[in-house]
Amino acid sequence: MVEREERIVEVQPTADGSPTLYVPSMDEHYHSVKGALTESLHIFIHMGLQESHAEEPRVLEIGFGTGLNALLTLEEAKKGRVVHYTTLERFPLSQDVIEKLDYASFVSDEMASFYLSLHQVPWNSWVQLTPFFHLRKVEADFTVLELKEKYDVIYFDAFAPEKQPEMWSQEIFDRMYACLDEGGILVTYCAKGEVRRMLQRAGFTVERLPGPPQGKREILRARKIFP
Repeated sequence: MVEREERIVEVQPTADGSPTLYVPSMDEHYHSVKGALTESLHIFIHMGLQESHAEEPRVLEIGFGTGLNALLTLEEAKKGRVVHYTTLERFPLSQDVIEKLDYASFVSDEMASFYLSLHQVPWNSWVQLTPFFHLRKVEADFTVLELKEKYDVIYFDAFAPEKQPEMWSQEIFDRMYACLDEGGILVTYCAKGEVRRMLQRAGFTVERLPGPPQGKREILRARKIFP
């Protein structure tokens, strides 16, 4: 485990009514200001998880952050497909910030009670939250973490390349390609040409897709397809 650090963050509203976090030291938001909930649903659930053909998808999220992606995946899993969800985070949030975000109010009543549970479960061990959702939170720096397991879906939700360049290197994309199983999917909000080319050099087949409504014009989905 890395030594715990805490970022100074501010809770701010986004255009669809859901909140996000702003990091003054980086001048960066955790989500699109056009709509945090809309962005996460479109990119990671609709374009990522729902496109996986795995019977029991193994998801790797790079950037647990507010827990919104995990919460939406938990809600998707209740439809009956078991999800094994590993999420990495270098800067866990304080309980005060988590409660202020109140993402529980944006999901079904059945799932709302799980929002705080996502943040309260122990780090670095598997926890079964529902019959369909297994969670492992790993407190680690992905740039130095050795991944030994295979995954079916990667949610690549790091901060923007100009804010966190160390997360957008060829080495990082090569490592993500290596830890995906055949047919695996990587989705990210960033559609920059250099990011697309690095994904291709890593071996991915890359698609440009429409971004979320009122948000980014395009996003990227990359697949690991063997000849």
